[in-house]
Amino acid sequence: MDQKKKIPVKIKIQINDFDVSKETKILQENQTGAIVSFVGVVRGFDEKINSVIESMTLEHYPGMTELEIKKIVKQSYERWDITGATVIHRIGKLLPTDQIVFVGVSSRHRQNAFDSCNFIMDWLKTKAPFWKVEENEHQKKWVDYNLSDDEAAKKWSI
Repeated sequence: MDQKKKIPVKIKIQINDFDVSKETKILQENQTGAIVSFVGVVRGFDEKINSVIESMTLEHYPGMTELEIKKIVKQSYERWDITGATVIHRIGKLLPTDQIVFVGVSSRHRQNAFDSCNFIMDWLKTKAPFWKVEENEHQKKWVDYNLSDDEAAKKWSI
């Protein structure tokens, strides 16, 4: 962490579900005036191929994944005045409506929290090494890289 700006950061990769209320309450403890969070869930339907999704299995590269997420969060707190950040990403087999990811950011003012949370999520989708396999109608397929995620991340380029 930057010596002049110590920000409480929590990064977890886990199989178990997370409690959004609990994670939000933790972020409230940090001289906060605003908390913005994002929760991603497993969709039950893939509109691109008009097919049901029965499950999604997420894999990652241990150690490398956490390091990439730390870099993303560090860039965020160097760019915006935030008071805390939490990123929790699940791995393993998940079912439709299961929570996948929680990104929470606290700040003294709302715009910093909004921008930081959006930035972290955009870069998480493009930089963090996660791989997804969807199972539908007894077939498994790797989820392709999404160009729209790449386009979303470009808005943050300097």
